[in-house]
Amino acid sequence: MTSAIAIALTGLNSSALRLNASASNIANISTSGSLTDPDNAPYTPLTTELSTIGTTGGVQTDFIPKPQPFTPAYDPDSPFADENGIIGVPNINIAEEIVNMKLAEITYKANLHTIKVAGSLFDELLDAVD
Repeated sequence: MTSAIAIALTGLNSSALRLNASASNIANISTSGSLTDPDNAPYTPLTTELSTIGTTGGVQTDFIPKPQPFTPAYDPDSPFADENGIIGVPNINIAEEIVNMKLAEITYKANLHTIKVAGSLFDELLDAVD
């Protein structure tokens, strides 16, 4: 049962990291920058990547940059604009981020429920031994 709890704890951590990535993306949705100067690049949106943890179970979660992180936009008044007035803006879809936040909430609750059930089973096992 401790294995089930340990696996659920990795799920809780994964859900929290997924929520953090979406919150960061939403907070930086208007952080534009230069498409040609890497020192002044726009915010790079994040996502999470999950991988299994060996034979013990659970998931390892890492932040990774989203593919195609920037889109060009016309803003000739920006200090980051090139000679054509083009800047880079983060390629963030607010609807996708809201869905990711909701999925993080659902998976967090599911993992909490798993921990509660494992705890209840452990209590019943102890009662049966007494």
